[in-house]
Amino acid sequence: MTVKRFLFLAALCIMAAALNPCLSVFSLNVLKLPVFLDTVFTAAVTFYAGLIPGLVTALITATIGVYIDGAFTPFGLCAIAEVFIIWLLKPKTAASNTINNAAATRINIFSRLFLLYITACLAVSLLGGLIAYVWFTLLPYTKENFSAEDFFKMMFIRTNIHELPMNILSRIPVNLIDRFIVIFGGYFISQGIIHIERRLYQNRKNLKPELPNTENKEE
Repeated sequence: MTVKRFLFLAALCIMAAALNPCLSVFSLNVLKLPVFLDTVFTAAVTFYAGLIPGLVTALITATIGVYIDGAFTPFGLCAIAEVFIIWLLKPKTAASNTINNAAATRINIFSRLFLLYITACLAVSLLGGLIAYVWFTLLPYTKENFSAEDFFKMMFIRTNIHELPMNILSRIPVNLIDRFIVIFGGYFISQGIIHIERRLYQNRKNLKPELPNTENKEE
């Protein structure tokens, strides 16, 4: 990896980590949508650059979240788990020379993204519910901020079910919407980054100066 490439990926991770909480706060506090949307750009970085940049983005986002919330919570583990899931299940793009191959490639990409979406939805709901149960029920920590799953948790309070399944089940409706936007949105953002990168590379090639004519001129 060149120094220029390293600096580009570092800047991309920092920018993505800064955009994650901005989108989350905007969707929950401004649009009043019951979704998290705090890992869209982490997913995009993971799709684009792989495991390590994705983990770096998730860790920086969690660090920013500590300053925003004023306290540490371990929910950043959900983002880390999601990075590993994306890295393991992300679709691999292949060259398509015919119309049939191109159609098959698009179907394969969509099916892999859908599998990734369902897996991330279930895994993040399970892990997030387990963390919430341990952190706010078993340990002496108080939840101070309203979050997306609280819209649905109120529906389960009347049923008198145990708090662990309540924390898990209340996250599934949120993550059905949230992970769809995160996975498909993150993938398409990554494809946009790749497209811009290719255009810039092509423009640099086109701007290369031509070598001067060194042939001797007749006098």
